[in-house]
Order: sequence, then C-alpha cells, then structure tokens
Amino acid sequence: MTRRQLVATVALAALPCAGCGAASKPSPSAPARPGEEGGAAVTPGGSAIATPAASAVAAPSSALPLAGKVVGIDPGHNGGNFGDPGYINQLIWNGREQETCDTCGTQTAAGYTEAQFNFNVARHLRANLMSRGATVVVTRPSNDGVGPCVNRRAQIINAAHADVAIDIHADGGPTWGRGFTVLEPVADGPNDAVISASVRFGAAVRAALLEYTAMPESDYYGHDGVIFRNDLAGLNLTRVPKVLIECGNMPNSTDAALLVRPSFQRELAHAFGEAITKFLASQ
Repeated sequence: MTRRQLVATVALAALPCAGCGAASKPSPSAPARPGEEGGAAVTPGGSAIATPAASAVAAPSSALPLAGKVVGIDPGHNGGNFGDPGYINQLIWNGREQETCDTCGTQTAAGYTEAQFNFNVARHLRANLMSRGATVVVTRPSNDGVGPCVNRRAQIINAAHADVAIDIHADGGPTWGRGFTVLEPVADGPNDAVISASVRFGAAVRAALLEYTAMPESDYYGHDGVIFRNDLAGLNLTRVPKVLIECGNMPNSTDAALLVRPSFQRELAHAFGEAITKFLASQ
C-alpha cells in the first residue's frame, strides 16, 4: 500500500459507559460493527471529512511545509457511543492486556461532551494541516457514530503509513485539577521503533501548547505536562510516532470554560499544527 492509497485511543474517561469492565485473558480484536465509523482520508482541497476507505492524493505543491507528508488524527470516543454500550464494552487486546473497545468519554458539568470537543478540534486541525500541504487521515468522519474500537483506530493510522499522529482527548480528572497532559508510549514490541520519535514529538506538542494557548501544564496528572502510559491501545499498537493529548480537565470549571470555546479549539489546532510541522521538519 502506498501513501496515495489510504484507508481511511482510549482516554482517561471520567464518565465510562454502563457495563465497562476489565477481564484477565486476551481476546481477538473486536469485529467491525455494522455501520461502525471506519476512518477516512482527507487531502488538501477536500471539502469535508471523507467517507470510510476514501482514497487520498498527495499534496501538489512542494513549496508547502507539509507537502508529501501524511498525518493521522484520532478524535477520541464518538457521539453515538452512549447508545451502544454492548458494542463499546466488548474487550479488545491492546498490546499488553485487555481493555474495552472504547468508552463514552467525559463531559463538562454543563453536559458538553468530550467526544464533541475532540471532533471539533480534529476538524480545525485537519484544515490547518491541509493548508500546510499535508494529507490527513482521520479515524472517524463524524460525531454521530459508534466506535471504531481503539485498536482499530491504531490500525487505520498504521495502514496509512502516517509520518506522525496525534490522539485528541480531554480528561475527566478531579474538579480542583487543571491543565493539559501529553501521554507518551512505552516500548512493548509493536511500537519499539517509534518510542524516541514519539518522545520528541511529545516535547514539541508540550512546547506549542505553552506557547500558543492559555492552558497550563496539569497540576494533578503526570510531571511537567507529560506522562508515559503502557495501557492504551492507541499508544501500545502504534507503528508511527504518536502521542495522546489530554487538552484540559473537563470537570474543572476554569478548564471547561476554555475547552468549550470555539476560539480556544482553533488555538489548540494551531498549536498542534505548529508542533507537527516543527517535528516533521526535524526528521
């Protein structure tokens, strides 16, 4: 498969769907659900997030900083996950252990969902990256579907041979806690070759968030805005440089006031675009 033939993780959710649980033995990857969101490829000039398994054409102009580059975006969760707990609570193998296919994600006190936030930031980031010449692959084309499972999201981005990828989330931490955290992978086999690059990319994301947004580093999770995680499928199964970003803490009223603001969502997308451009320029 070439980059021109593309097929188009799970966060720390404070509000898991009913019936979520753990199990002790591995199971096969979850099968595709009828109607499951399958991911999409989006190219410069595209008008919207495309339909599943869409083809992509590389950027036409080498003058653009990301021309010829493929970037993966995984907006965590999905707006329809609440409606199908039987599907998203099934167990998948995440590279080290079992976890549920997905969760519903968290939300603000006023009910603004993480799934919607993630999708909005992903749309802005897609447009930002397209303007820089990148080919963009997203793991779900809307916010009204179910899934895909977190292992399938990793497979979509791996199959696209992305040069770098980012999983977009918001946290469901304690109400007193503030700030963003960059989640980075721990070597476990499938991701061994991209650990050092993921750490470099994580540093670029952290620096860009501090430079271009008003969101501080987390004061309750990780250290200096970074934590290593070995229990998330999106990081365990990645074969491309990748981090998962908790953009802020939705139960915290100060963070929530920022996270729901469209202008702040665009600022986040700009920061991620800058980080991706800087990281790929250094490769």
